Order: sequence, then C-alpha cells, then structure tokens
Amino acid sequence: MKNGDRVLISPQVTGRPDWIEGTVIQVENNPFVGIVITAKSDDGETFFEKEYLFKKVELCTR
Repeated sequence: MKNGDRVLISPQVTGRPDWIEGTVIQVENNPFVGIVITAKSDDGETFFEKEYLFKKVELCTR
C-alpha cells in the first residue's frame, strides 16, 4: 500500500459494525510491530493500525 490508495478499514479499528472506505495518508515501517497504515475515512476521521486490518480497494475498469 502507498499514500493515496483507497482502502477498506476493519470494524476492529473503527468500532463500527461494517468495513468503511478511506484513503491512505501514511505508511510507516514500525520496527516493533511492522507496517502501520494511517487512513482517513470519507467522513473525515483518521484511523491507524497494523496493515492486516486494511484491505486495498481494487477498481474495476471494464
């Protein structure tokens, strides 16, 4: 993942009942926990957590 990528953010991170969409604003290689993603949701909230709690949104261009 890289800055600007569209992602789904896990309910485990947001506390909401479903996955929500957002945009990656920072990718950090933390020496203690590995890759940490910071993403801003479409409603303006910022969330950060380990990489496995985010899913990259793949756009279909057909």
